[in-house]
Amino acid sequence: METKLLHLGDLKFNLDVWLRELKFHNQELDFFEKKLEEISVRKLGHEAMIPLEKFQNQITKERDVLNKLKHRIKFKKNLLDNLSDLEIIDKSHLTKQVRLSEEIATFNKLNGELKFEMMTYFLDWL
Repeated sequence: METKLLHLGDLKFNLDVWLRELKFHNQELDFFEKKLEEISVRKLGHEAMIPLEKFQNQITKERDVLNKLKHRIKFKKNLLDNLSDLEIIDKSHLTKQVRLSEEIATFNKLNGELKFEMMTYFLDWL
């Protein structure tokens, strides 16, 4: 019984950490989006606007992925919260958690690459 509760707690801990990460990423996207909006009103020319628009589109796509991940995490957390102490956790819970972990890692990687590209853009144009 204690092992199961510990395991459930571990799964929930991962979900909580991922939700915090996604919240942080969302705040960073707000920060970068605001900077891009500030730059867009400057008259930097067509050459500067092409990557800026690309970044704005990428931010929109990242937010969509982020929101879908957040929804899935909350759904999974709700499922785990509704498991009774007497239920046996099958491997599907862990398998789904591992897949979700891989998707979070991919999101983090792509988000980091986007931020690096935007920072390079800022260095070039500001």
